[in-house]
Amino acid sequence: MTKKEQIQLFESKQVRTVWDDEQGKWYFSVVDVCAVLSESKNPQTYWRVLKKRLIDEGNQTVTNCNGFKMRAVDGKMRMTDVADTEQIFRIIQSIPSPKAEPFKQWMAQVASQRIDQMLDPELSINQAMADYKRLGYSDNWINQRLKSIEIRKELTDEWKKHGLEEGQQFAALTDIIYKAWSDMSAREYKRFKGLTKENLRDNMTNKELVLNMLAELSTKEISESNKNG
Repeated sequence: MTKKEQIQLFESKQVRTVWDDEQGKWYFSVVDVCAVLSESKNPQTYWRVLKKRLIDEGNQTVTNCNGFKMRAVDGKMRMTDVADTEQIFRIIQSIPSPKAEPFKQWMAQVASQRIDQMLDPELSINQAMADYKRLGYSDNWINQRLKSIEIRKELTDEWKKHGLEEGQQFAALTDIIYKAWSDMSAREYKRFKGLTKENLRDNMTNKELVLNMLAELSTKEISESNKNG
């Protein structure tokens, strides 16, 4: 099962989401949804109280909510209640909010965009370019970054062919690659750049992206030659 965490924006407010390839659906952080709709200063407490009330009422939606580790405000990965689109719709019914209907429409749009991108991968590339431009990156940097994503994907596909799994195994191999050209692990590099939860590659210079791409490309080619040798 492949799950990819992504931050979505609703009216400039962050909602953590997870795309599950196997299930083919989005999962939304319930706490983040509560924060948007209730505008509570303590959405964790709001959800905890609401969750208990729904459980006491015998609400199966809450019982069937999944848990997933997501990055919290402090940058640490913490277990978080997540729910799919259908479950979130039911939870929304228990939250009095004028934003309920606009939020439902936004969720439907998020789901639709993902389906469109799966049918036409070029849409994902165009969306990534637009997002990076909005954040102020130069065209040259964006081209390098998109190329780095392509090379990284080819490398991780090669690792998967050898039976390696995402998570600790990928992280360990990635650290070896970083150390080869920067003499730092990913965690050390992020600390060096003063980053917490930000994406390390999104904060690399053109030169750093090129060095890392060359290292990852060489790693993939060595793996392929060993397999064919």
